[in-house]
Amino acid sequence: GPLVTSDAGHGDSIAVNGVCLTVVDSRDGVFTADVMAETLRRSSLGAVDVGSRVNLERAVRVSDRLGGHVVQGHVDGTGRIQRVTPDEHWTVVRISLPGDLARYVVEKGSITVDGVSLTVSAVGDDFFEVSLIPTTLGLTTLGSRGPGDPVNLEVDVMAKYVEKLLLAGVRPPTANEEKP
Repeated sequence: GPLVTSDAGHGDSIAVNGVCLTVVDSRDGVFTADVMAETLRRSSLGAVDVGSRVNLERAVRVSDRLGGHVVQGHVDGTGRIQRVTPDEHWTVVRISLPGDLARYVVEKGSITVDGVSLTVSAVGDDFFEVSLIPTTLGLTTLGSRGPGDPVNLEVDVMAKYVEKLLLAGVRPPTANEEKP
């Protein structure tokens, strides 16, 4: 909370459970933001109760180190936690995967769950799994989530761009063609 919101000002971006929101007002470590109907439709924000613990993250600065993949805060849809399986050193979480997002999710690829950049450990027809270490479980809300809980999903934007280029028939130049 306070670490993320202490110096937030009007117009700054703060992701709440992975949903990028624009700060309208900020006082004493608390901020307000407007949420559009489309955001509520695509995300699980409407299901968050007042006082619930949420993941908060400020927008990355251009000068900052990028320690994962590009997370925009543009939620693509929601999934539901199907099962949580603790192991000795990690916890495997299985999450339902909406059909329209399945083509973007690959094993060892990146996905954002409630604003947390994660690596996909397994993929099925209608689900994916992530393996969470104790640090991730402790520093995020994912450690307190269980079967049936909704989560916000943001697929890797690179996959969406690759698909768009392929559908447009874009191909790299050959050795004999001039480059622009």
